[in-house]
Amino acid sequence: MFRVMKVEGAAFEDGRTPSIFDTFAHSGRTPGNANVTVDQYHKYKEDVELMAETGLDAYRFSISWSTLIPNGRGPVNPKGLEYYNNLIDALVSKGIQPHVILVHSDAPQMLEDEYGGFISPKIIDDFVAYADVCFREFGNRVLHWTTINEANIFVIGGYDTGDSPPCRCSFPFGRNCTTGNSTTEPYLAGHHLLLAHASATRLYKEKYHGKQRGVVGFSLYAFDFIPFTNTEVDVIAAQRSYDYFIGWFMQPLVHGEYPLVMRTNAGTRLPVFTRNETELIKGSFDFIGLNYYTVFRVKDNSISLTKEPRDFMADHASTWQYINDMIPFEGHPFLNTPWGLQGVLEHFKQVYGNPPIVIHENGQISDHSGDYNTILNDQSRVEYLQAHIGALLDAVRNGSNAKGYFVWSFIDVYEIIFGTKYTFGLY
Repeated sequence: MFRVMKVEGAAFEDGRTPSIFDTFAHSGRTPGNANVTVDQYHKYKEDVELMAETGLDAYRFSISWSTLIPNGRGPVNPKGLEYYNNLIDALVSKGIQPHVILVHSDAPQMLEDEYGGFISPKIIDDFVAYADVCFREFGNRVLHWTTINEANIFVIGGYDTGDSPPCRCSFPFGRNCTTGNSTTEPYLAGHHLLLAHASATRLYKEKYHGKQRGVVGFSLYAFDFIPFTNTEVDVIAAQRSYDYFIGWFMQPLVHGEYPLVMRTNAGTRLPVFTRNETELIKGSFDFIGLNYYTVFRVKDNSISLTKEPRDFMADHASTWQYINDMIPFEGHPFLNTPWGLQGVLEHFKQVYGNPPIVIHENGQISDHSGDYNTILNDQSRVEYLQAHIGALLDAVRNGSNAKGYFVWSFIDVYEIIFGTKYTFGLY
């Protein structure tokens, strides 16, 4: 599975305009840029052949909104349309199911400049119009759609900490941002993400599902949150972390409203759904995609609720610590915690009615700075993948409604945190 900017390249070809990811990749925040990456735009036939040789039965990729509709709305780019048709046809010809993401941190920069992208409700109509083009042009071959990828990470990194596109934040919560408000914008962007997703899903159900018979889902990044100690405050803090990180989106999707703890802690900074919006959002998914890598230990930090101003990170009133005290994004491999994946799936089973789930990302980081033999000696990654696939099967035997699994990633890609320095690819 890949985000378009991570593999396609061709950043300035065939009428494509910049996305917020392009702006981020050229900001100097990570090594290199995504202008070329693995050049799938020109080498998709070779990539599909390699997928077939590997034995893949599905490939998950995103469509670039600014490639397909360069102005964000209006005319469709024939070159972009041709590329995605060719890629999808190549996959189908090899018996590989295309699983398509509509947005993965790469909304058009034009819409960001015009009205602020996802902090504005104007994004909803533009997103639905874009989704309509995708459903119409590709839906006869694409039966698995994800509207928004890892929505929680997108809004936290993009609108609170400012570490990822569109790099909006405010002092003292974020860093190196020129605009934004970390206290309100994460909640606002998340609200509009949900409404855009639900509106596009309704469009598909009403206009396309009868003939195409596809499914539409929503994707979240998932950690297993475990209490740092067995004290009551840490146990409650771990549950609160689940409510904030997962329930932020799952509670509206399943029950039509935000978690009570979020409404209490964020107060008026958290938008409120109208009755019509609640009806629109509730149940607006066929499956949930989860990106899982590791576990957080959680300590209570309720004192943060006494401070003003507060951002999302302060509102959840807890501190998160990697289980082995090593930070994967500084080059350490994710600790092999397959039991954490089982914990996440059990949480979804117990709290959200056991919805259909597809693991959309799971893998272990590799350091490619060594010699060739060192790179090939990746026994740790083999063990990580084996253990997590086994844990997924155990969860299914225990009643989880998990339906599928994608490894991250098929080919080495441009990573949002560390560019090309560390990678996840099988190739």
